[in-house]
Amino acid sequence: MRDSTSETITSVRQRLCHEGRDTRHQIIAGLSFGFWSGMLGARYEDLWRSALRHAFPNSSGARKDVARDVEAIRKFRNRLAHHDSMLNIDIPFEMRRVHRVAAYIDTTVASWLARADRSLAVYAERPTFGFDTVVVPAKRAWPLYQDTQAYVCQPGRWFQPVERIAFYADQCIQAPVPKILYRRDNVTWTPREAERLADSDDRNDRKIASVITASREQGWAEGMYQVFLLSGPGHPQHRQLDTALPHETSGRGSAFVQRQRYVSLHQLETAHTTADLST
Repeated sequence: MRDSTSETITSVRQRLCHEGRDTRHQIIAGLSFGFWSGMLGARYEDLWRSALRHAFPNSSGARKDVARDVEAIRKFRNRLAHHDSMLNIDIPFEMRRVHRVAAYIDTTVASWLARADRSLAVYAERPTFGFDTVVVPAKRAWPLYQDTQAYVCQPGRWFQPVERIAFYADQCIQAPVPKILYRRDNVTWTPREAERLADSDDRNDRKIASVITASREQGWAEGMYQVFLLSGPGHPQHRQLDTALPHETSGRGSAFVQRQRYVSLHQLETAHTTADLST
């Protein structure tokens, strides 16, 4: 075990020893969330090759899959602990990840946690602003959506809970406003992972495999991404504007959206240009 890890454990143990509480359970509880997230890092790959199936018996069996989920939960937990605003966070998505990691360890405990969890009840009381669609800058994402009915972006990117995605490309909001059907974060974007997912019994896995393959053909680099599977023409919940909405303002920094922007489907359907979305 690395020296820094041993030092952290020793420090916690010494503190608890002075209090007469240096039991195994107290030592585990005394270690930070960041410690456990770090323990799942790549430098401990050899350890987890033999230990992962014991610690997380219901996981995929790959350390990196567990590590990504735990690290994402750590970041979510830190935002909560620091009283950061949750208005821009998709709480149900994040809580599903918490329950998923619990199920990696013990499905019975995960079921109990889901029953005891009050987060969605509290979430239901949050202020709402009537926005159900996120508009994303889509110079590269728009062609990929046209080929795959999916949106791909960087991993760990936060979104408000929305139902739809609209694409800002070529100085206009494109006419399709697809429904979000499924979302997955921290997807390994390699041909090998595409092959693995293509053999899955899960149709979302197979769809993501096809998105990876198509994106690679369009020149997307290997790495890690977040993916949204979206509706396409013919889907009962798909929506299509009469025409694309032009953005008539020009000049440096004048794009309608730089990172992401929230609107309602109603606003999109009644607008003539992007200027109508600001009123």
